[in-house]
Amino acid sequence: METRRWTNPTQPQTLQIAVFLLYINAVFSALAFSPINLVLAAGQGAAAFGIANEKRWGYVLGIVAATLGLLPFALYILDSGVGSIFSLSLLISLLFPVALFALLVHPQSREYQRIWFR
Repeated sequence: METRRWTNPTQPQTLQIAVFLLYINAVFSALAFSPINLVLAAGQGAAAFGIANEKRWGYVLGIVAATLGLLPFALYILDSGVGSIFSLSLLISLLFPVALFALLVHPQSREYQRIWFR
């Protein structure tokens, strides 16, 4: 009997935190009520659920969603110049997207998904 779970405590800590961050980002993206944010929220929620159930597509979708979460910041920095990197509000806004991306591509996460995800 195959079980479905929202979280998976048997996974490494890096993947567990990434799942929580994906769920939190999905909720906040859905609260924005724009079509792009709703699609992003659905992708983040699906990625978190897929990672918790050890599905390779969930991991790939999580990396795509994390990259798309970083894209607006990269475009802003390119548009306003390198000096804007030192803006405190930008740095605070970048905390969660960078942390999510780093958790997903961490060697421990990559190794675990390579071995156990189907």
